[in-house]
Amino acid sequence: MSYLDTTHDVYKEAALSPDVGLCCTTNPIWELPGLKIPKIMQEMNYGCGSTVHARDLTNTPKILYVGVGGGMELLQFAYFSRQKDGVIGVDVVDEMLEASAKNFVEAEVQNPWFNKEFVSLKKGDALNLPVEDNSIDVAAQNCLFNIFKVEDLKKAISEMYRVLKPHGKLVMSDPTCEQPMNDALREDERLRALCLSGSIPIAEYVKMLTDAGFGTIEIRARKPYRVLDPVQYNTDELIYIESIEVAAIKDPMPADGPCVFTGKAAIYYGEADYFDDKAGHVLLKNQPLAICDKTANALKNLNRNDIYFSESTFHYDGGGCC
Repeated sequence: MSYLDTTHDVYKEAALSPDVGLCCTTNPIWELPGLKIPKIMQEMNYGCGSTVHARDLTNTPKILYVGVGGGMELLQFAYFSRQKDGVIGVDVVDEMLEASAKNFVEAEVQNPWFNKEFVSLKKGDALNLPVEDNSIDVAAQNCLFNIFKVEDLKKAISEMYRVLKPHGKLVMSDPTCEQPMNDALREDERLRALCLSGSIPIAEYVKMLTDAGFGTIEIRARKPYRVLDPVQYNTDELIYIESIEVAAIKDPMPADGPCVFTGKAAIYYGEADYFDDKAGHVLLKNQPLAICDKTANALKNLNRNDIYFSESTFHYDGGGCC
């Protein structure tokens, strides 16, 4: 029995008997005009953040969501898409697909605008998606990819890249951990299925995304998630786990490497009205400009004493330099 079999069984059980505490999220439920989230969907929200952002969802996009849970984020995506089969939900667990389909019947009752035909549920595997190449505008997963071991994670990311259209977005929420974990934790299949022992550092996660070809990365949020303490878990030290929200955009890879936005900004405070680095970046006097990490390094290397650089906030909300 592999760790993926264990994961399948954990989420089969969670589909048959909803487990409110299975994943921990501090995100409030979306409050949007006319959107009602059935209680059962909230109870089966097995994510660790949010992947639904209005700025990603203009012009009736075609959306793919992998790992359907109780269908809550599928319903939220459908709120923006509102077209037949506009949202595709893929899951490997039959019972989760059945539970989600049942929940959509209730969602249809509570939301006059919603038609369950807006969502197409498909049996499938994140490592071999039943979706055509270059057919998706926005792909999303919430608290799934962290479960995969390295080679499977690379495959899952490459599958998302394959199905996205050029300039399409992969939007994710996943636990990360900057501390090393011992082999006992890493190989505990149930802990991995529960999104507790598969987390990797942010830099490693970002590198896997850029290695797959994503030219732009946006880290949109970074929040506390869980701790593994020595009393309850097989560890000698307290391990702190965070969750991050990331968008990886299928932009062409720049010749000088990917643009990774981690929430840095530059503020010019010299005597002129603006500073132009002659490389595509114009800084207005005393106005913050969001910059990617690559641009931050390039500007720092100019060794000017009239530009202030903020540290990474890990909260990037658009409007950047690239």
